[in-house]
Amino acid sequence: MKILLVYPEYPDTFWSFKYALRFVSKKASFPPLGLLTVAAMLPDAWEKKLVDMNATTLTGKDLKWADYVFLSAMNVQKKAAREVIARCNKFGTKIVAGGPLFTTEYEEFNGVDHFVLGEAEITLPLFLEDLERGCAQHIYTTNEHPDISKTPAPSWPLLNMKKYSSMSIQYSRGCPYNCEFCDIIILDGHKPRTKDTD
Repeated sequence: MKILLVYPEYPDTFWSFKYALRFVSKKASFPPLGLLTVAAMLPDAWEKKLVDMNATTLTGKDLKWADYVFLSAMNVQKKAAREVIARCNKFGTKIVAGGPLFTTEYEEFNGVDHFVLGEAEITLPLFLEDLERGCAQHIYTTNEHPDISKTPAPSWPLLNMKKYSSMSIQYSRGCPYNCEFCDIIILDGHKPRTKDTD
């Protein structure tokens, strides 16, 4: 199985850091940590390739190569995510979508074959099981929050680190606060959970 992990381009806002990055000769600020973590959860035998559209171009050759595109995005990337979906549909490449944007607004997106919503530690194994049996459903979702102490480290070998100005790590999920501008509590709950230091 050939999996293309795609992270859409940020719009020209503070999210992209587009103008500041020119001064340090980098393409993007941070790598797509969620997609890299999902990549680490996929079967080792599968071929995987990452296209972060903030750091590189998504080509027709990439889309022809892939059996599935795994697409993740945040709300600010909605327009670019729609464009990626349209391109995949044009090439007939199947799409598996997850992450913050799709978890909160999946009903707004047509042309996606499978939605794997919520935290991937719960929903991704269910999807992979069904996919192997040939009966993958359209939507996988959960309101549960997993123990993330056993979540694998991101699949760093997929990444060209030289294109990024900074690296990030995820140590915890969840937040006890209730800020009106933030969707973390909707996605990850109010109770902070931490990963192992290993």
